[in-house]
Amino acid sequence: MESETPETEAELTGASPRRRPRQQPLEISGRRLSPATLMMGHGYDPMLSEGSLKPPIFLTSTFVFESAAAGKRHFEGVTGKRPGGAEGLIYSRFNGPNQEILEDRLGIWEDAEDALSFSSGMAAIATVMLALVRPGDTIVHSAPLYAATETLIGKILGRFGINWLDFPAGATRAQIDEVLERARKAGRVAMVYLESPANPTNALVDIEAVTAARDALFAEETEKPPIVIDNTFLGPLWQQPLKHGADMVLYSLTKYAGGHSDLVAGGAVGSKAVIDPVRAMRNTIGTITDPHSAWMLLRSLETLELRMTRAGENAAKVCAFLRDHPKVERIGYLGFLEEGSRQADIYRRHCTGAGSTFSLYLKGGEAEAFDFLDRLRIAKLAVSLGGTETLASHPAGMTHLSVPDERKKALDIGDNLVRISIGVENADDLIADFDQALR
Repeated sequence: MESETPETEAELTGASPRRRPRQQPLEISGRRLSPATLMMGHGYDPMLSEGSLKPPIFLTSTFVFESAAAGKRHFEGVTGKRPGGAEGLIYSRFNGPNQEILEDRLGIWEDAEDALSFSSGMAAIATVMLALVRPGDTIVHSAPLYAATETLIGKILGRFGINWLDFPAGATRAQIDEVLERARKAGRVAMVYLESPANPTNALVDIEAVTAARDALFAEETEKPPIVIDNTFLGPLWQQPLKHGADMVLYSLTKYAGGHSDLVAGGAVGSKAVIDPVRAMRNTIGTITDPHSAWMLLRSLETLELRMTRAGENAAKVCAFLRDHPKVERIGYLGFLEEGSRQADIYRRHCTGAGSTFSLYLKGGEAEAFDFLDRLRIAKLAVSLGGTETLASHPAGMTHLSVPDERKKALDIGDNLVRISIGVENADDLIADFDQALR
């Protein structure tokens, strides 16, 4: 009769007797492979999934442990009793194969040490803030922000004793110093939260100036407030904030990363030290991406560079047409910044492309903006951005409707503002559509 007790060393220790994933190379003959290449296979070994070329969708709520000792070890990691996190799969609120492959690939774009995925962009932002703030803290942030982010900071976190101070997106070092100093005198600064380019004005934040100001002011302290930035508008292709001093970069993966307007998800990348407390909060409140959305994002990341490149080229052509149109007051496009201006200087230092989302200020007010939007035939009248199709919306009456009128005025979110996200259609067709709508 065979023994029913563990016999192998692996069984006794709880170690996995199964093969570990074969890692894809990050370089060949000394050449570092580009993110576009690594998106095709990084983090996935087909031999662990019956040879399937693409990762299957792992629709399961829980995972079987190899032994009781292994289960305990995994939970020690996920609960923080042992550093390093879970060593294996536990439960789909914590991790899963699709999510882990996705996070491996998200980190590649910015050469980040760690990454997390979330059920939406706002889930990412909320989880980060819940992980890092305490009652009585102050959040210093740039302005404007996406309206839901402003609501989260000002109205929801405000109920729990969280305060905020802001500075304009294009603030100088002196302005940033002044706001940070005021926040520091008020108590603990939980974080410096940035959005660049800002939604919906496209104004850029000087990340390097913010980093210098933070480092100088908190040089004598053991704990410096992390710099967290929402980089959704430019994505990892056109701006990589970690290289300019940010500690964590957030994304609405719904936008360029997903890119097909068929999923909702969020992401965070950064150092392991700043990601770890966020992972612990995500484990607790369950804001992880679902397996199917993670699987769809793996599909989308394979064409991220292609889609964003085409959309950026289209936007340049469309904006060149709109710039001189008699019914256009001005256009907030990063490719048309005034030479020698502060915004142009930030763009030169921080960005590698102008993006495909811009703000269009029409001559007139809400009536003219609505008339223009209602007459579009190719561009779709819908919120969001970064998809394969061109989208147009009215921020003052839609995404930023909840922002008080006086604040909208101060942030240059007028009734004549239309936000446009250019897709991958034929650029001349888009120009014809905008032309007839304006006429």
